[in-house]
Amino acid sequence: MTVKHSPYHDELSLSDVAEELGKKALQLGLIRSFVVRHFVDSSQFYIPDEHQEPLTPEQAFMRLKRLIERLDRHGES
Repeated sequence: MTVKHSPYHDELSLSDVAEELGKKALQLGLIRSFVVRHFVDSSQFYIPDEHQEPLTPEQAFMRLKRLIERLDRHGES
């Protein structure tokens, strides 16, 4: 088992990774849209089809990562 190092180390880099996952999920057709609202000290993520409330970068990262991993698992079967 290999240990993967996280591509993020703070909220800003986590937000960037979540945004990239959102773009990938769009390309894969897993979500129809997503919106990122950038503020001076934070970002809010919206996945309109799934969730009406804004997501934190951590919540968006986890939700999008789960969607993509689920597709990867089903694609390997």
